[in-house]
Amino acid sequence: MTSRPVLVFDSGVGGLSVTAEIRRRLPTVPLLYLMDSAGFPYGIKDDATLITRVVDVCADAVAEASPRMLVVACNTASTLALPALRERLAIPVVGVVPALKVAAQACPGGEIGLLATPATVHRPYTDNLIREFAAGCRVRRLGSTALVQWAEDWVHHGRTPQGLFDHLDNWLTQPAPVTHVVLGCTHFPLLTPTLTALWPGVHWIDSGEAIARRVAQLLGDDIPSGGRPAPQLRWTGDHPPGAGVAAFLAALP
Repeated sequence: MTSRPVLVFDSGVGGLSVTAEIRRRLPTVPLLYLMDSAGFPYGIKDDATLITRVVDVCADAVAEASPRMLVVACNTASTLALPALRERLAIPVVGVVPALKVAAQACPGGEIGLLATPATVHRPYTDNLIREFAAGCRVRRLGSTALVQWAEDWVHHGRTPQGLFDHLDNWLTQPAPVTHVVLGCTHFPLLTPTLTALWPGVHWIDSGEAIARRVAQLLGDDIPSGGRPAPQLRWTGDHPPGAGVAAFLAALP
């Protein structure tokens, strides 16, 4: 069985939510988490710059670490760079997309929420997903950069999000409450305990479990039978991430 890791990539801490789901499903598989700290945040960069950046950073990491596969645990990077990554790399590349199909199946013909970054909410890729998987539903969209920063602050520094209720409540409840909300940015599931406490009647849906299932499918029988290797952490740039990131990875079961 291989000891080559699964490489999980994001610009910041968002991909930790996906890493946690992969670890839960595949505890014996080595994991390597890569943060593009030097390129963060992605939301302020143009598409062409981002594609080049994501492909170059991931290709360098693949050359160095020889991973079994690459998981692009970032919605922005996935919607832009998956074709270029698959053309450049000789290993499987798994992307993440908003779980609109799951939400539409859970709330057929109803209204569902899509909470993502402004870039993801308005990208044609997302329009196509809605047409393909949620055509029978009304989709209420909100693009938020604040939730990205709140997730970063929570992981890095343990700061509880302040202002979250005021930021989301009107969107969630007016003109009528939504019951199913897609978390279309991998940062956002990190805030699920707080979201659930504030809005217990909402089903918060993300892609982490589906990504973990896909990783398991691609690994097939090539899964170590024993051991629980500690997830490894890498980053770009000269400044290491806050101690909270390593602590999050170390706390995974």
